[in-house]
Amino acid sequence: MLRYREDRRSLGFVATYFALLAVAWVLEPPLWLAIPLWLALASFSWFCAVITHNTIHCPIFHDKRANRAFQVVLTLTYGHPVSTFVPGHNLSHHKFTEGARDVMRTTKARFRWHLLNGFAFFLVVAPGIVRGERAFVRAMRKQRPRWFRQLLIEAAFLIGLSAVFLVLDWQKFLIWWYLPHLWAAFGIVTMNLLQHDGCDPESEFNHSRNFTSPFFAWWTFNNGWHTIHHDIPGLHWSLAPARHQERIAPHIHPALEQPSMAAYLWRTFIWPGKRIRYDGTPYVLPGALTDEPWAPSPGQHIPDLSLGAESYDPA
Repeated sequence: MLRYREDRRSLGFVATYFALLAVAWVLEPPLWLAIPLWLALASFSWFCAVITHNTIHCPIFHDKRANRAFQVVLTLTYGHPVSTFVPGHNLSHHKFTEGARDVMRTTKARFRWHLLNGFAFFLVVAPGIVRGERAFVRAMRKQRPRWFRQLLIEAAFLIGLSAVFLVLDWQKFLIWWYLPHLWAAFGIVTMNLLQHDGCDPESEFNHSRNFTSPFFAWWTFNNGWHTIHHDIPGLHWSLAPARHQERIAPHIHPALEQPSMAAYLWRTFIWPGKRIRYDGTPYVLPGALTDEPWAPSPGQHIPDLSLGAESYDPA
């Protein structure tokens, strides 16, 4: 059923998320166990957000019905309908990287204290993401009704299960369901700041930062290999490192291949904590841009949703 056997790991991570959720809900662990259990659950929710990202570029099953069902499952791990990941990511960020139509452009974060940019980036870009999603859904309702029905199914399962959890125990709902999902959304959006801030969006090779640690790559399905992802969005995640070495590594600035995300986070946000360009020069923020609409209005042509060789569109 799988198009790439490496996605057995993806299915294993999704199963682990639900197993952790079940244990946390039923066990009612003491504090000494609740803290590491919550950290594990939040981490796997974020890992599943990464799987969501991979899936909307390159579906994992041959059968479209299986892909539609898997999107519903992922929606429950990530806390947001998977179909809505498409507009803000594929059609805004990928097509208009760091421009006025990129709702997740890093220049929206403009605090002088760079650590605050890291914490607040999610909140800064969220309103633009939501506005774009709403406009896109309105257009899709008439132009691609099967896509719209898929969105409704995902939302119905998410809202329905959330309501059940809330009624059963609002405290468990908050701790084991809502907050891990919030962390997943925060993490997947904030990665955009790490991967693009201070880079050159006009460059063929220096537009994205890569995190090349094998340990990080295994847990995040090669999500750190970001330049090749922009170069070939439909490329399966398992092929990213080899294609990076082939197409990107000979040309990219060496500072855009970071061997340790932890070290990068420390240097960037703690010490010395200065916001610099990828080449080490001072980063002078350009003038603030006003969001330009990127989502097609009702009646306009809906572009290819995959932005890659392998179609995302489940319908």
